[in-house]
This record gives sequence, structure tokens and C-alpha cells, in this order.
Amino acid sequence: MAQDWTEEPHPATDLRPEIPHPARIYNYFLGGKDNFPADRAAAEKVIAVAPQTPGAAKANRAFLQRAVRFVADQGIDQFLDIGTGIPTAGNTHEVAQQVAPQARVVYIDNDPIVLAHARALMAGPGHGATSVIQADLRDPAEILADPRVREALDFDRPIALMLVAVLHFVDEEQDPYGIVATLLDALAPGSYLILSHATADFDPPARAEAGKEIYRKATAQVSPRTREQLERLVAGLELAEPGLVVLPKWRPESAEAAEVWAPGYAAVGRKK
Repeated sequence: MAQDWTEEPHPATDLRPEIPHPARIYNYFLGGKDNFPADRAAAEKVIAVAPQTPGAAKANRAFLQRAVRFVADQGIDQFLDIGTGIPTAGNTHEVAQQVAPQARVVYIDNDPIVLAHARALMAGPGHGATSVIQADLRDPAEILADPRVREALDFDRPIALMLVAVLHFVDEEQDPYGIVATLLDALAPGSYLILSHATADFDPPARAEAGKEIYRKATAQVSPRTREQLERLVAGLELAEPGLVVLPKWRPESAEAAEVWAPGYAAVGRKK
């Protein structure tokens, strides 16, 4: 049954509108309205450095939708979406439940701002078996032990773990490789990882550093990674064709969509 939004206490929310926030910056790139002047100013600074960034954000959203549809077509009807950000049209539960109306989706985010938006935007009927839980990707054991996660998802059956445009907010000292391994180890064989991640492989060093500098003034810093680092993240998985590729080239819906500038990689991998 659908999540009863009244059951979970709403966390205290400190909006801090004067500090740019990655989720709200991303929302601005997608053309959303859930952002403040500081977020818009930071986003415009990014656009000044890399004018194609809004298109790249939309390409990432399109990848999410294609990947969710793909794994749902493989029979997956459980989704653990960590670092979901502010929900927008075509979010995970909407796509999954179009393919499998019984699909269960758990959204995880560590930011009370995101949770406040999510609970407001997804309250009421029409959202299926969908839950929103506050937890931190950097503490995967906490996520896996959360009774609400365990109640919503059956870990004896395959689950799609979604880490879409979130791991680049985890720096090397926080061990993103160990985080992914811990989460995957808890999933049944046949589960999937849906991954997208920013890279600076295609940027001149000055542009890459300028982008990092903008996020240093936000609530979370960004750590783009190389293809070799991302290969380490998906090591041991059976990658769906076309493998680990530049984000727009993962099963694009058109030749035009495949050529969008998006400095990131994407992959969908199955746990053997």
C-alpha cells in the first residue's frame, strides 16, 4: 500500500536559503522552481563556465528514466534510490510503476530540505508504494539496518540500487568504493546497480577547477572521478550493454540525444 506520510515524523528543516545547495542547484538546471536566489546565482556561475550544464542535467534525468525502465523490464520491482534529490516529474517511482504497478520504491536522502520537498510533493494518492527516509549514503550500514527500509523492501529478492549523480558528492577519504561494496553485498543475486557520476575527463583543468570552486561554497563539495575510478566501482558486476559509457550514450532514445554534452559516465550492472 502507499506510504502513509503521517506516520513518519518530519525532521526539523533549516533551509539556509543564503547558502547554495546541490539539490536545489540541480533543480534549477532541470528548470524547477524549488530553489532560492543563492542557488540560482551559483547555478548561473556554473553555466558561465560550462554553458551546456542544464542540458547535461536533463541528460542525467533521461538516463535515470531509461535505466529504471530497463531494469523494471527485467522483472525488478523494488528500488532503493539513494541521494534522490528534490523530486521532479518522471522520478523513479513514476517510471517503475508504469511498468510494474506493484513496484516499491524507497527514496533516501540525508538532507531535511529534500525530505520536506519530497513529502510535500508526493503526499496523497497516486504514488504507489513509495517511501521517503532520511539517512546518509556515507553510512550504508545505517541505511541497511533501518527498519523502515527493511519493511518496505524484501532483501531476499533482487533490488535495484540507484546511485544517480550522488557519489561525486562523496570524497575519496569517505571511501565511495567501500560504500558501494557494502550496499551491494546486502542485495540478493540478480540485483542491479544503476550508476551515473560526474567526470572531469573531458574538461580542461581550469574549467574543472572552476566548477569545484563553486561547489566549495555550497553545502556539499564535488569530486569528479575518472573512468578508471568508476570501473573500480562497478567491478564484479555484469554490465548491461553498452557497458560503462559517457552518460548520453547509455541506450539513447535517439541519435540526437546521444550527442548531448554531459561530462559523466553511466552504467547499469547486474549482481551475479
